[in-house]
Amino acid sequence: MTTAILKAHYDGEHIVLDEPYELPTNASLMVTVLAQDPERAEWAGLGARAIARAYGDDEPEYSTADLKPQ
Repeated sequence: MTTAILKAHYDGEHIVLDEPYELPTNASLMVTVLAQDPERAEWAGLGARAIARAYGDDEPEYSTADLKPQ
C-alpha cells in the first residue's frame, strides 16, 4: 500500500475522512492533530485570497497543447 495524506476531522466520537478512500482492514495510520491557531487561520485566508486573485474568472484556460518542451 502506498503512503497517502488524507484530510479528516473528529466528529466528537470518531475520526472521519473528508473524502472516500479505500483502506484495508487494520491498516496502520499516523494521525497528526492540527492546532486551532487564529493567526494560522489568518495566514491561510490571506493565501487563499491571493490564489483567488491569481486564478480569477478572467484567467484563460490552458491545455496540455499550450505546453512547450524546454
